[in-house]
Amino acid sequence: MKNLNEVVLDALDLHASYRLPKLQFGRSRLRLVVASGNALPTGGVVFQGERCVFADEGQYPSVLRANPDVDSAVVISASGEKHAPVIVQHLLKRRLPTCLLTCSATSSAAKLLPASRVFVTRKNDEPITYNTSTYLGMMLARTRENPARIKQHLLRRVKPLIPDFRKFAAFYLMVPARFDLVRPMFITKFDELFGPRLVGRCYTLEQTLHAKTVVPWDKELFLSLGVENEHFGSKRLAIPLPENAGFAAMVATGYYVIGQIQQQFPPWFMRSADSYARFQKNLHFG
Repeated sequence: MKNLNEVVLDALDLHASYRLPKLQFGRSRLRLVVASGNALPTGGVVFQGERCVFADEGQYPSVLRANPDVDSAVVISASGEKHAPVIVQHLLKRRLPTCLLTCSATSSAAKLLPASRVFVTRKNDEPITYNTSTYLGMMLARTRENPARIKQHLLRRVKPLIPDFRKFAAFYLMVPARFDLVRPMFITKFDELFGPRLVGRCYTLEQTLHAKTVVPWDKELFLSLGVENEHFGSKRLAIPLPENAGFAAMVATGYYVIGQIQQQFPPWFMRSADSYARFQKNLHFG
C-alpha cells in the first residue's frame, strides 16, 4: 500500500497520459451541485465563478426547497455508487436536467443518464479514502493545468525541503486566500490518514490573524504553502507552489507534503485500511 505522496505522483502521471475531457454542462441560471466529502470542494473548483448552490447527500432536498429557481443539477461522485444513484433518481423525478461527473462510465448512477450527460475522468486504483487521482482529474479537466509540470515541481523543489517531521505532533498548513475552497480537503486528509494521532489544521493567512494561535506549542510545525509567514509559530517551513499555480497544483502540493508526513510516522492508516474497507461494505446508503 502506497503512501499519499507516492499516490499523488502516480495520479499526475495518469492525467498526463491522456486528453482530459472538456466539462460542458450547459447553461444554467442556478445550478445545484451535489457531492460529499472532498468531492464537495472539488465541485467548488469545477464551478468556480458560476451561480451555483452546493449540497451534500443529506442537504440537497432542503437546498432544493430553499432554492425553487434551481434549473439544473450536477452530481459529483468518483464511484457513481453509494448515494449517487439515489440522488440522481431524486433529481430526475423532479424533472431537473442532471449531469454526472464521475470516474466510472458504467456505474449505477451513470446508467441512469444518457452518455452525453456523463463526464468521465480516469482514476488509479488507490487505497480506500485516498481519492487523489479522482478529484485531481476533475480539477485538471477544469483548470487545464499541466500535470507533468506539477510533478516536476514536487520532485525538484518540494522534495528537497522535506524535514524530519517526527519532531512534531501537530501541523498547521497555511495557504493563500485564493485557495480557500480546498482547505477542507487537507483537513479531511489529516482526519483520514491520522485520526486522533496527529493534529492537522489549515487556514489562510488572513484567517490565521483571527486568534488561531493563542495557544502556542513548539511541537506544531507551521507549513506555509505558497504564502509568506513571518509571524506565526516558532517552527516554520515554507513550501513553494509552481508559478501561476492553480487549484490542482495547490491540492497536489498539499497532499504530497501530507504524504511525506505519513511516510515518516508509523503506518497507522495502512494497519486499519483493509478492515475499514470491509466495515464500509456493510454500511447502507439510501
